[in-house]
Amino acid sequence: MKNWKFPLIIAAVVIAVVMLCIFSFQGVQNKAISLEEQISTAQSEIKVQEKRRADLIPNLVDCVQAYDEHEYQTLMDVINARGSSSDESVQEIQTMIQAVAEAYPELKSSENYRELMNELATTENLIANYRSNFNKWVKSYNQYVRKFPNRQILGMLGYEVISYEYLDYNVSSDAPTNLFD
Repeated sequence: MKNWKFPLIIAAVVIAVVMLCIFSFQGVQNKAISLEEQISTAQSEIKVQEKRRADLIPNLVDCVQAYDEHEYQTLMDVINARGSSSDESVQEIQTMIQAVAEAYPELKSSENYRELMNELATTENLIANYRSNFNKWVKSYNQYVRKFPNRQILGMLGYEVISYEYLDYNVSSDAPTNLFD
């Protein structure tokens, strides 16, 4: 009666060790997959922000330039009207200025420039934050896959370790420049 308990205990221990190894190996692989997905997500977020910059900034610049032209033309019309002695042309300009003043309470392009510069700064800060996030995930991934026993386990599972490079923070050649220079 005592002899059947010992082999049963040995078999249970062997099965438990095998199951523990299987779950450990799978856990290491799952963590590596999760970190790779985080890196892919971070790369995607950077691309989204760069696309936002590419779409938004030229439109903002065009808008500010169009308003500049409008303000310049309005100012030139006022100056020309002051030089004119005709009461009729002065009356036309006054009517035009009132219409513009109602549509645009302040004729100041400087606020448009400030908003443009604020949007530029916000966009560049977002891109820098997403690049920083990408680098954080790359660091976590690299540390994880290089640690013992993760490196050995991933190798045994046929998992190919991907080499990621950190993004640098140098300003890209297509980054917006200061418009006031």
